Amino acid sequence: MNRFVTAERALRTAAPHALLDATRAVLVEQYGAEDVELFMADYGLSVLQPVSVLPHTLEPVSVHNSPAGRAFGSQRPYCEDGRDGRARLHLPVSVRGDRLGVLSVTLPGGETVRRFEAELADLADVLAHEVIVAERDTDLYLQARRKDRLTLAAEMQWQLLPGRSCSRPEYELGAQLEPAYAIFGDNFDWSATADHLMLYVTNGMGEGIEASLLTNLAINALRNARRAGISIADQAALADQAVYAHYQGRCYLSVLMFDFDLATGRASVVDAGSPRLLRLRDGTVEHVTFDAQLPLGMFEETDYVAQDFQVRPGDRLVFASDGVHAVASPKGEAYGDAALARAIQSTRLLPAAEVPRAILRELTGHRGESVPDDDALVVCLDWHGRPAGS
Repeated sequence: MNRFVTAERALRTAAPHALLDATRAVLVEQYGAEDVELFMADYGLSVLQPVSVLPHTLEPVSVHNSPAGRAFGSQRPYCEDGRDGRARLHLPVSVRGDRLGVLSVTLPGGETVRRFEAELADLADVLAHEVIVAERDTDLYLQARRKDRLTLAAEMQWQLLPGRSCSRPEYELGAQLEPAYAIFGDNFDWSATADHLMLYVTNGMGEGIEASLLTNLAINALRNARRAGISIADQAALADQAVYAHYQGRCYLSVLMFDFDLATGRASVVDAGSPRLLRLRDGTVEHVTFDAQLPLGMFEETDYVAQDFQVRPGDRLVFASDGVHAVASPKGEAYGDAALARAIQSTRLLPAAEVPRAILRELTGHRGESVPDDDALVVCLDWHGRPAGS
């Protein structure tokens, strides 16, 4: 039995809480590793948090200016040469484009790295899948992701999300919410089949736990309707009824809904009091508008109509909540479409998964304070189109 199969089996048979111990043991035995550490990206995507059990802890490392952060940002292995002849290999831990963290492995030298790098990168992918499965049975990896305590509302919101990024040949998606540890009602959701991608970007009213409860009701109503196989217009109508039945119009939720055909790029769109959408096409950023319809839950039995929309290979779509485009500077100036367009231009060379975090960093500079008063949500969709012959 070869090294990789032995290592993969060790990871797949490990207890959920013991994945790091199993990884460390098999890499030492099969690859001669001298040290193995797993770091998870925190909710704010600012640091990589070590997976450890007290009192054996390591210091977090920066996502922005550390060797492990370089591997996380580029999503490629990065080798750090040590003065003692050893080499430290940092490997992205990701699942279908969802960036979870970094596996750092210390090896005897550069020759060992060159020999084993491809296999170790594949094992980091196996570890990522196992972490996702393990989170159904243990809180260890979710605890490792937080550098501060989450509010209850934020805990509910993060558990509701599908992930922070994903990729397929036809598209790449990335999203981020701020304040990461105290979000209220903004949310995003996506689901893909062989031929379709459905994407929802929502902006719930209110603050704290009440906003989170509203968003949870609306998102689960949309998912329930989507999983019944009905159109997005009918999904919106059923979710509207569910929210109105509970709140009687006192609370409501804005949502922008897309159903993309992966083969053609044609999309059906429902704009129910939507977040803002800007499109980068051929180097030009433009604000895209649709026929505005009522937010979900504002009135009883609202009918919704889907519009047609066409996306082309090379398009970048950036969705922003009002906590982004309407946020004011210390002088009272709104961030607005112009500043958002400049931010989209300045981040055009970044992958979709990196764009939301970069835009939100620029927004912090405009706002003049680190903690926003309102949720700020950015979602980035890069459209590649279906490869010929697929």
